[in-house]
Amino acid sequence: MALGIGIVGLPNVGKSTLFNALTKQSVPAENYPFCTIDPSVGIVAVPDERLAKLSEFSHSKKTVPAAVEFVDIAGLVKGAAEGQGLGNKFLSHIREVDAIAEVVRVFEDKDIIHVAGRVNPLDDISVINLELVLADLETVSKRLANLGKDVKAGKKEAVIEKDVLERLRKSLEAGKLTRDEPLSELEVPFVRQLNLLTQKPILYVLNTSAASENATEAVRKNISGLFVEIDPVFGMGLDSLISKAYEILGLITYFTTGEDETRAWTIKKGSTAPEAGTAIHGDFKEKFVRAEVIEWDKLLAAGSYAAAREKGLIRTEGKEYIVKDGDVVEFKI
Repeated sequence: MALGIGIVGLPNVGKSTLFNALTKQSVPAENYPFCTIDPSVGIVAVPDERLAKLSEFSHSKKTVPAAVEFVDIAGLVKGAAEGQGLGNKFLSHIREVDAIAEVVRVFEDKDIIHVAGRVNPLDDISVINLELVLADLETVSKRLANLGKDVKAGKKEAVIEKDVLERLRKSLEAGKLTRDEPLSELEVPFVRQLNLLTQKPILYVLNTSAASENATEAVRKNISGLFVEIDPVFGMGLDSLISKAYEILGLITYFTTGEDETRAWTIKKGSTAPEAGTAIHGDFKEKFVRAEVIEWDKLLAAGSYAAAREKGLIRTEGKEYIVKDGDVVEFKI
């Protein structure tokens, strides 16, 4: 499943150091044919103790983890939405990812100059988010201008779209992220088609140190969202970052296990059994008959598949079954 998280931030906040630390945990590209690897993209294994335990349980010859794709995006500068620095290139790269890991410098180091002349995490977050807001304000305003004729003609869809975009424009003009604006089911498709930067989930990655606890606490108190603290030089917090990145992408893991291979498969949360099967092969959705399912910990506790069957722990599920995180699944086609 080719879903990626873009690493963004101001210059000299530790983005490249973080990306290099993450890619040391990369997985072999041949296991993930959906992705073309280049120097700015890394496919990173998702830490999961369940996988190792299942592999040991099955005496598997091969173990393949779930993965998340990280994209190293060039540093942003104030005025990017107006073309400053790499400007449009920076913003277009963010548009291509599914979520944002916003690296915020909290550490002090006189040898690493901060672009603003001083370390202020809250200001840095404001600068980055404002550039995203300004870019989206331009997108929304252009779309609203193009809706005029259809709205005057009384087209129902155009009226719905105009109403939601006007709400979003007000939020953006107030400097707010549009993902905080509630949307109805009817409105979601209109907003989704614009691929707004401020609709993307954000994980704030605090590049910290032992001496910066007060600054870290100030960020947490003043910014709402999901946070993770890291020290990429020493590799601290990387597992937590990878797991949270996976989480904000709306992903879960199910497993297949046997003597040949134990593998963690990545799917979107809420996927039905046939949809989950497409992670293995596209034909599984159409050819799906049923699935045999057991929770990973119940399988281990049973001691063997045979024992699990005798105890009635393995369930037969149909097309409507929603696969859960941690399920061990055998598809019947």
